Amino acid sequence: MEQDKDLLNKAKIVSENAYAPYSKFKVGAAIEYENGNIYTGCNVENASYGLSICAERNAVSNAVSSGEKSKIKTVAIYSPNQKKCMPCGACRQWIAEFSSDNTRIILEDDDNKIISMTLEEIFPNAFSIEG
Repeated sequence: MEQDKDLLNKAKIVSENAYAPYSKFKVGAAIEYENGNIYTGCNVENASYGLSICAERNAVSNAVSSGEKSKIKTVAIYSPNQKKCMPCGACRQWIAEFSSDNTRIILEDDDNKIISMTLEEIFPNAFSIEG
């Protein structure tokens, strides 16, 4: 799917901007919303490691601060350090907060092919406002 390839490419490009002097583990995320808007983010580390922010949460924050109101359609995640770079638990919850039932997560596998899964597959029974 060409659209997925383009979104993953945006995640690759933004991963180059990651500030990861401590872990050396760069990550980029590109998030497409249901209305077609795309927001990106990269991880930004801090000497006080708990204050670091992951690429996915950075992209979601970018969307919220830009006034985005629609739901997340697709999240592309890329790291030059690791293929199939999955979102951490905190990022899964952040994504879930702004997602619909069809939200997809796309990653690149060891053969540079795109793999797709639903958020529900990787994060069943997420906390939600509905309870």
